[in-house]
Amino acid sequence: MTGRQAGAPFDGAKIALFLGDDLLVMRRDDRPDLPWPGAWDLPGGGREGNETPEACVLRELEEEFGIRLPPPRLRWHCIHPRPGLLPAHFFAGTLTAEDVAAIRFGDEGQEWRLMPVAVFLTHPEAVPVLRSRVADCLAAGFRPEAATGGR
Repeated sequence: MTGRQAGAPFDGAKIALFLGDDLLVMRRDDRPDLPWPGAWDLPGGGREGNETPEACVLRELEEEFGIRLPPPRLRWHCIHPRPGLLPAHFFAGTLTAEDVAAIRFGDEGQEWRLMPVAVFLTHPEAVPVLRSRVADCLAAGFRPEAATGGR
C-alpha cells in the first residue's frame, strides 16, 4: 500500500472487497437527502474523530456488514485529492467464503450482494466515482486472486 498519512486530514474511506470475480456491494438507502440515493455502493464512509484511514474503513465495514477484517487484509490503497474538499482514501482487499457467511447486514442500505466486477464497472446504477476507482485499482495492478495469501 502507498501514501498512508497518519493524522492527515481526510473526509472518508471506501473499500473494494473481492471474492474471486465478485465485489461486495450494497444498495444505498433511497432517501433524497443522500448523494446517489438507491445506487450500488461500496463499504465505507466518513471519518470519525482522529481515526486513521484504515481504522475508518474497517469500522465502517464492521458497522455496515458485521465483518471484522484484520488490517493486513487491506492489500491496496490510494488517496484521491478532491478540489475544494478533503481527500478520500480508497482501499482494496479480499474476502473469504467465511467472511461472506459471517455478514450481518446493518441498518444502512437496502440490500447487499456479491456483484460480478465486470457488471459493477458498467452498471448504470453504481456510484460513478466508485466504478472509476475500482477500474483504477485494477488498472494499477491489484489482482484479487494474487492477494489471497497471508490471511
